[in-house]
Amino acid sequence: MTAGIERLAVYVPAYALPLAELARARGVPPEKMTQGLGVEAMAIAPPCEDVVTMAATAGARLLRAAHVDPETIGMLLVATETGVDNAKPVAIFVHELLGVGRRCRVYELKHACYAGTAGLMTAADWVRAGGGRPRRALVIAADIARYALGSPGEPTQGAGAVAMLVGPEPKALVVDAETATYADNVYDFWRPIGRREALVDGKYSVECYLEALAGAFTAYRAGEQPVLGPGEALSDRLARLLYHTPFPKKAMKAHRRLVEIDWRAAPARWAEVGPVLEGVAAASYRTAVAPGLEAVARVGNTYTASLYLCLASLLEAEGAALAGRRLGLFSYGSGCCAEFFTGTIPAGAAGIGATGVRETLARRTFVDVPTYEQLLHAGEQGGAPPAGFTGDFVFHGVRNDRRLYGDAREAKAA
Repeated sequence: MTAGIERLAVYVPAYALPLAELARARGVPPEKMTQGLGVEAMAIAPPCEDVVTMAATAGARLLRAAHVDPETIGMLLVATETGVDNAKPVAIFVHELLGVGRRCRVYELKHACYAGTAGLMTAADWVRAGGGRPRRALVIAADIARYALGSPGEPTQGAGAVAMLVGPEPKALVVDAETATYADNVYDFWRPIGRREALVDGKYSVECYLEALAGAFTAYRAGEQPVLGPGEALSDRLARLLYHTPFPKKAMKAHRRLVEIDWRAAPARWAEVGPVLEGVAAASYRTAVAPGLEAVARVGNTYTASLYLCLASLLEAEGAALAGRRLGLFSYGSGCCAEFFTGTIPAGAAGIGATGVRETLARRTFVDVPTYEQLLHAGEQGGAPPAGFTGDFVFHGVRNDRRLYGDAREAKAA
């Protein structure tokens, strides 16, 4: 049975900090951040916004755009590493805010940035297992990437959510059932209980990422059907390649590693490209990878949502042109778990319309460094939405150890 993504919707907080301004404030040449990372700006959440409100806003916009009754959703999964409670899942708050029916399987997934793909695969398998019974799942990947002020990770922050409607009639991406995975217990990135900001071993994390990519991609390549010819690369069959992208330069490194592995495994191809690998890999990156990175460059790191922000951006920009073409997708979560899979953009992709990327980016307000620092120090205190707030829901705060949420329109009118 076919399963995949019927539609996507993106939500990004209304505030953003240009990285050039952050660099100047930290006494660093701006190009070290903007060119070194490939990021122009990073999204910043105000105190009235948290992972619940972001996830719910993306979900609400998706359901409205797809004209889907929330009561028909049989599974609601939220993938995040920005949980708000050690027992109560983000998903159940979202369930209430969206008005999803009670006959629904609801839970939260966690495995660093990989959790979004864990949710998609779980939902797709659930849809396929339904047989003749129509099933629809709502999968939302949402996160706020935080690092300490002045730390090496500070310029790799960001925030955002991507909601995906998963069902038997995919109009955005038909997800192939065969995938390849890789797992290993490593301390490349982690956030101990009680810590607000994550800890990361940056150089080691890149090494772990690339090793996981090699493991998952090599396994997938070996099982490709029809079998690849002696001079054929798997990437020849893929119109675009999307990677887990905390910042665009990481996707560049990932693609360089992937095509080398792919081309080395095809002796005739390697004889042709091996001597000029760097130039050919760079050209392949510009064609196959760069078109999906525009949103990440303007939003920053969204952890679980990263890969799917790339997909949403690509579909909005090139969905119609890529109809009938196959994509390769690589998901990575520190700790670690990774998965390489493929999917086809169906002929009806042009009919899904906008995913919300351009609209939400166009409505943002850019802040200066002092304002950004005030927002980070304030944390998630809750309260009234500020001027220019674009979300559908707000976090009011904590009362008697209980988190309170509400409709943004009602909060603005109060």
